[in-house]
Formats: sequence, C-alpha cells, structure tokens
Amino acid sequence: MKILKVISLIVLVILIALSVWGFIVEPRFLLDVQIHDVEVPNLGPDWVGKKVALMADFQVGMWWGNTGMIKKAVRKAVESKPAVVLIAGDFVYKADSSVVKRAVSLLQPLVEEEIPVVAVLGNHDYSLAKEDDEINEAMADYLRSSLEDFGIIVLENDSYSLTNDSGSTFHVIGLGSKWAGQSDILKPFNIVSANEPRVVVMHNPVVYRDIPADQGTFTLAAHTHGGQIHLPLMPDSKHWLDIALPREVVAEGWADDSIGRGNNRLYVNRGIGFSLLPIRFFCRPELTIFNLSQKHGTLTQSDSE
Repeated sequence: MKILKVISLIVLVILIALSVWGFIVEPRFLLDVQIHDVEVPNLGPDWVGKKVALMADFQVGMWWGNTGMIKKAVRKAVESKPAVVLIAGDFVYKADSSVVKRAVSLLQPLVEEEIPVVAVLGNHDYSLAKEDDEINEAMADYLRSSLEDFGIIVLENDSYSLTNDSGSTFHVIGLGSKWAGQSDILKPFNIVSANEPRVVVMHNPVVYRDIPADQGTFTLAAHTHGGQIHLPLMPDSKHWLDIALPREVVAEGWADDSIGRGNNRLYVNRGIGFSLLPIRFFCRPELTIFNLSQKHGTLTQSDSE
C-alpha cells in the first residue's frame, strides 16, 4: 500500500511538471528561431543574402492566448532586419472586432521600422474552426481592411513586387484561404512571369500540391501548428498528426521533395498560437528566417530562446 502511494505521488508530480512545461514554459517563454538558406531561381545578385521572415497562426482571441510570444516574435523579426516579413494567416481565433484590433496592433514595431509586411488570411480569419463551418466574410473583410489601413499588404491570389535600389525585383505571391474557398491557384502564376524570382505564401499547406511545376520552388505555409504536441519517445512519429490522420501530413519544416511538382519546395511554419488547447509540448512557437541564396535550401541554424 505504501509503495502504491509513492508511485501515485511520483506520477502526480510528473503530470504536474509536464503540464507546467506544456501550458506555461514552452509556449510562453521558448521561441524557436529557425534560420535557413534557401535557393531562389533567377534571384538578382542584389537580393542574395537578404532575409525573409515568416510568422503565422497568432490565433489572438483563443482562450489563454499567446500574445506575449507574438510580441517576442515580432521583436526578433525586427532585429533580424529582413527585407520583408510574411504572415501566413490565422491572425485571430474568433470573429470579434476587438480581437482584430488587438491582433493588428501587435504588428506596430514592424510598421514603425518601415519593414514591408505581406500577409494572407487563414481559415480562422473567416471564422472557420472546421472546414464546414459558416464563412464569416464580413469579419474577414474587416480584418483585411484593418491590416491594409495599418500598412500591411494583404494578398489573395495576387502578387506584390519588392524592388531594391538597383531596380532588381523579388515577388511575393499570396494564395487565398483553401477552407474559405478563396484559393485560385493559377491566377497569380499568370501574373508573375515564370522566370521571375518569387516566394509563394499560403495558409494551408495542402494547396501546395496543386502549384504548377517549378513555380513554387520557395513556398511557405502554416496552419498545422506542428501538431502542438510532439511524441519524442516514438522514433517513427514526430507528432500526433502522424498517428491521428490517415493521410500524408506535412506538419512542420521542409516537406519531402516528392510531394510537390517538379522542383517545388515547401516549408511549413509551426506558428505561434494554439488551437483547441493552449498547449505546446516539444513543439515550440516558431519564427523562421530565410537567407536568400543560390544554394539548395538547408537548415543552417536553430536558435531556441
């Protein structure tokens, strides 16, 4: 009986420690700054070495949200001195004008530093917690206009051109929300010439599979949160999505080359906020910094803070 009490106490202590780690320590204090070199075909020489920063899935409005980590990620993005910051959707978790205002205000440091910021909207920005929920176009429009009034470029199946002092151009192609029925894959690729350097950004990585061959060699997405919970003791599974979903999942990092068409490449950011539960377990919030180069994109550094 005494042994059972000791075992029960040990189990309880472990559960409390894991809960403190997953609900408080990891998601609110430990930002993972991933730094990658990435190949961009036809990149002008003046763009080599420039940085592209990627953030996503703020989920402002989620109960016990993560606005403190958003502020930290924004500050770190500013410190990296990027040529552009990309935000891959899901600014908010629910349809509420006050939540929209709070989410947009968190980008103030980027605006003050006059760093170009280009964004796309995600499913939650249309109030879609599930794919078959009712679309809230009015709230998405309010978020879009609020971002644009703040100086943020919002793309939906369109492109935005960044031009440096020498006149060399780098394009950002932004795709609309898949769940909201706003994704028109071919439209932006008819706007930007096939030999122009670009980055493609979307919210839901499933859209990547339909990008024309060799047109998305530098493609970025989010949406999955990396699964939020990793299972480190299971060598064949990095996260619960590998087990729970009976289909191939790209939950984080570089996708396998076989998924895309031609030489397309996809990177999925783990995001900052949460869905359903405010927990991250061995799946830290992520800010990704890409160094533009003519080399094959590989991980060069991981700076967890």
